[in-house]
Amino acid sequence: MARELTREEKAAIRKLVTRLCANYDRDVGCLPLDCPCYMLEKYWTGALCRYFREAVLPNDPVLEASLAAEGPAPKTRPCPVCGRAFLPDGRTRYCSSGCARTALRQQKRNYMRKKRG
Repeated sequence: MARELTREEKAAIRKLVTRLCANYDRDVGCLPLDCPCYMLEKYWTGALCRYFREAVLPNDPVLEASLAAEGPAPKTRPCPVCGRAFLPDGRTRYCSSGCARTALRQQKRNYMRKKRG
């Protein structure tokens, strides 16, 4: 069942289209269709532009999961290192392995400071 997009989802779609979509042009809109971009005027979940769904949307897994889910958007958790929202997968605490390495390095640094002082 289709549902209305939230304000955050609309903003995330606009950001992805204007930054990453190869078919988007500021002056024309959608280059292949030669009309305004369909995704920028979208207010409901459901049918998505095929290029957007296959090439652009995978860059934002949280938005991808919320658009694919039936009913309300799935719960996300903020990353304690960078603050970016991500979909928790079991015991996952960080959004990426880079953030996990940064947190581990910080933990070790704090441990050694405490041990020395």
